[in-house]
Amino acid sequence: MTERKPPGVDIESWVDRQIREASDRGEFEELPGFGKPLASLDAPYDEMWWIKGKMHREGFAALPPALALRKEAEDALAAARAARSERQVRAILTEINEKIAAALRMPPQGPPLNLTEYDVEGVLEEWRAARAA
Repeated sequence: MTERKPPGVDIESWVDRQIREASDRGEFEELPGFGKPLASLDAPYDEMWWIKGKMHREGFAALPPALALRKEAEDALAAARAARSERQVRAILTEINEKIAAALRMPPQGPPLNLTEYDVEGVLEEWRAARAA
């Protein structure tokens, strides 16, 4: 437990002394991220940085579920087009099609979904044509 600040001692010098003693004992060396650069050091300042970080760590999304699924479907299609094999294309599209089918059966909150399942064979034909070119 941290000792109490003695009366008559400047708070700044008391805190500095505690930090120096802890550093001398090596208590800061086992912290996660020790010796690594700060990830957001070059990013522009965002006054909501801590809220966004907390939401990310807790797995919350800033988008309503319907919009989040639309975004995930767009990302999945882009990933399928960039895939290296037909097996990867099928796996990516099958996974997102299952999510879309579940959302169509039980629509999520938010704006209309406006999604249909991807035609796996059609996307595969486009993928093959892009590979051949």
